[in-house]
Amino acid sequence: MKTTQVRWTQLLIDAVSIPGSMLEAYRAFHNYSVGNQILAFTQCHKRGIPVGPIATFQGWKKKGRHVTRGSQAIELCMPVTFKTKPENVDEPERVRQVFLFRRNWFVLSQTEGAELEAPTIPGWNRETALKALKVEVVPFDATDGNMQGYAFGHSIAINPVAQIPEKTTFHELAHVVLGHTENGAMNDGATLVRSLKEAEAESVALLCLESLDLPGADYCRGYIQSWLRGAEIPEQSARRIFKAADTILKAGRDL
Repeated sequence: MKTTQVRWTQLLIDAVSIPGSMLEAYRAFHNYSVGNQILAFTQCHKRGIPVGPIATFQGWKKKGRHVTRGSQAIELCMPVTFKTKPENVDEPERVRQVFLFRRNWFVLSQTEGAELEAPTIPGWNRETALKALKVEVVPFDATDGNMQGYAFGHSIAINPVAQIPEKTTFHELAHVVLGHTENGAMNDGATLVRSLKEAEAESVALLCLESLDLPGADYCRGYIQSWLRGAEIPEQSARRIFKAADTILKAGRDL
């Protein structure tokens, strides 16, 4: 089956540059990864398909609906697991997982049939996420009053008078989940190094804030542009950003 060449960097640009896009995508596709949410969202918009719940052909059939004739499926990224035979007969088979793009999903507006119950949108709980991610919140003891927060190891600290505590929390959690704190501390203040790591963490924060309709996304956009200085986030970083945002959002679900 022919698939489209997907660039995660472009998907990230779409997600961070269109206000409200992640909120709409999360509400419609929250059962899927963050990367697939924006992938589905952009395809719907480009093809003029109303954004809504998605399922496979058989999935809709089980819900009492059928795909209308002539509808073209949308494409998502899906994991495929397979076994490889070892070179030595005495060694066990190895299991590998690869991610492939397949056009197997249809949007609600492409189907007809029984009424569909409105899906419940999961909430997000900070304490639930911290526990699931095994991240500890420690007292903020920095002397720099401009510093909003910092992260080290599996710990984060948030300034009690942080301008937007939700944004700072997601930013520092991102540093931990992305592995930025494994070899040292990362802080968020006026003297931050304008590096790719900061752009990654701020991008994760933006995706999380927009998905949950929390304040601070506009600040994230400005900081991302400032830290990148006109450069483009590499493809590998874009993948890491989507994965980290997905990890944080799923860790804090209260359903």
